[in-house]
Amino acid sequence: MRDMIVFGEDFGGLPSSTQHLIRHLPKMRKIIWVNSIGLRQPKLNANDCRRAVSKLIGQPKQGFSTPSQVPDNVHIVNLRTIPAPSSHISRQLAKTMMLNQLLPILAEHHIEKPILWSSLPTVADLCGHLNESGVIYYCGDDFSALSGVDHHVVAEHEEKMVKKANLVLGASEAICAKFPHNKTLLLPHGVDVDLFSQPAPIALDFPQNGKPIAGFYGSLSNWLDYDLINFVALNLPGWDFLFIGPNEMPYNPLPKLANIHYLGPKPHNQLPCYSQHWQASLLPFKSNKQIQACNPLKLLEYLAAGAPIVATPFPALERYSKYVNVVESAHEMSEALKMTNYEPKHSADIVADDSWRARSQFVRSLLDMI
Repeated sequence: MRDMIVFGEDFGGLPSSTQHLIRHLPKMRKIIWVNSIGLRQPKLNANDCRRAVSKLIGQPKQGFSTPSQVPDNVHIVNLRTIPAPSSHISRQLAKTMMLNQLLPILAEHHIEKPILWSSLPTVADLCGHLNESGVIYYCGDDFSALSGVDHHVVAEHEEKMVKKANLVLGASEAICAKFPHNKTLLLPHGVDVDLFSQPAPIALDFPQNGKPIAGFYGSLSNWLDYDLINFVALNLPGWDFLFIGPNEMPYNPLPKLANIHYLGPKPHNQLPCYSQHWQASLLPFKSNKQIQACNPLKLLEYLAAGAPIVATPFPALERYSKYVNVVESAHEMSEALKMTNYEPKHSADIVADDSWRARSQFVRSLLDMI
């Protein structure tokens, strides 16, 4: 069983799909986890400057896991680097900086010929320089459509990453279609079935004023349809609308209405304390290239939690369409929410075969073949 070096998102906070997969692999495998090396160059604003400095000094962002939350076989590394370098000189400098830090760490942990797993295309320049026995590129998003990314720079890195990879894994059919068919496989997101289906106590800050609640958790970003949310909240003054998650916008984009409540981000293991107790789960997405390619983690988590789901259309819904109320307008969403009063709770059996444990078993079989 070969060890691994994993380039992923910053470990901790809301766990990524890569974190879920790695946590369920056998603990005999030593894993060097490299926190995010970035997908875009910083702009001249305070937030980006802080983020750039943190990368240059190797500091993780807030929300990083404490040692007690990190599996014993996982060693986390924060590299000093240049985020998403574009020029030849900056790419060579970034590569040299990272190799000078990584190679001694691999030697210290007696890791030879590891499998290199990357969830970021900006790792491409390191491929072939870490004495790796194979390369897996796991693409969970369409980076060409992802907001807040240097699309041209990332596209160049991704093209090289795909060429270097022995195997490419895509989180959706749309993502897989971008890559060579002879080395690309579908690896959909999974779900922690037990966490989201076993009864959880209601959160202390959950609104309890007798109104039905429609809830959403996830980032407040530009792929949410705030006009739709505004119209639906106006149409249903007898409902409350609850939003949970980090705000990625420079301002609070939620409509300023009395029945819209924003609670900020919550730990992942506390989300069932909300989603099991609201009347309906929301997926109010815009229709854009990113959403057409997405396979949101929260869809399966919503299904496991059991509340009726009301969503705008996107391809990943098709497999679960008979369990989701798909709507095209604010009027349809308002009517669908009213009808959820008469819908029974879903059974977690719907997603029993989609557990992260099952996904990791599939990944383990692939690792043994590399």
